[in-house]
Amino acid sequence: MSNKILVFCSVPTSECASLIANTVVQEELAACVTVLPGLSSVYRWRGEVESATEQLLLIKTSEPLFDKLRARILSLHPYEVPEVIATPITAGHAPYLEWIDQSTLGL
Repeated sequence: MSNKILVFCSVPTSECASLIANTVVQEELAACVTVLPGLSSVYRWRGEVESATEQLLLIKTSEPLFDKLRARILSLHPYEVPEVIATPITAGHAPYLEWIDQSTLGL
């Protein structure tokens, strides 16, 4: 079992995606961020059904870095309640999983 996680974070613009992605990789809180553009989200906000065009960040990191990563995302994110959720990576190509540790703070 791996301690690696995949963190999902939706953002409103490509500028926001670039800012968050570059910051968390430069600060070694993530090894890689994949940006998926052109998504459409439908959600409930303050009692109303809303929709928005967003981009999704797929952030590869390790579980011990999650709290620091989440705090950094929150400091940069424009949403009042941004999506920052993680799912465990239960298996993967061993060299890639090792690269995640080598590319982050490796806590």
